[in-house]
Amino acid sequence: MRTLNVLVSIVEDDAEVREILARWVDSAPGFHCASNHGSAESALAQLAAAKPDIVLMDINLPGLNGVECVVRLKPMLPKVQFVMLTVYEDSDHIFEALAAGAVGYLLKRTRREELIAALDLVRSGGSPMTGYIARKVVQAFQAQWKDTPETRSLSAREREVLELLTRGHLYKEVCDMLGISMSTVNTHARRIYEKLHVRSRAEAVARYNKPSFVSGQRPAK
Repeated sequence: MRTLNVLVSIVEDDAEVREILARWVDSAPGFHCASNHGSAESALAQLAAAKPDIVLMDINLPGLNGVECVVRLKPMLPKVQFVMLTVYEDSDHIFEALAAGAVGYLLKRTRREELIAALDLVRSGGSPMTGYIARKVVQAFQAQWKDTPETRSLSAREREVLELLTRGHLYKEVCDMLGISMSTVNTHARRIYEKLHVRSRAEAVARYNKPSFVSGQRPAK
């Protein structure tokens, strides 16, 4: 039985970058570039017709920016997964994108193989972020971390899984490192999301505070 390709749309104002991304997607087994758009306005008018599964969205677009575009597209396309692909590394842009509904945040310097791996992670229900971006999210939230009944409800194994995900490890790597099956990792991830009242890996990572979760203490200074 033939497996249908995952359809990917690209929203990027640089024509050369759009062409490169489309070529990368089309050359990856199991993926197909469904459409590409040079502006948020074009995406809002035409993207729904392409019926993508995943959208790679630039933030710095002319006119309406990428975050605002996701805000408007998400209610129209609730099942579509949005991944931001941008040059911005600051926390404000990261949090704005995640709050808008993006499930991942990648830098434009991401290599082809890393981008395809990120798309594959989205396909399997994950939320791709480079290790650097994940660390930025954690550091920003550590300053305002509060111990809650939800975080205390995580089991020891769930904390182990969450810590590894926060470090940027893929689900398969978590399987290998903990010696458990993929279905078990998925079960732990689902329970983590339920207990923390989040909907994605990105949101779970954003709530994670290693010192409080793992040791219950602040690191020595």
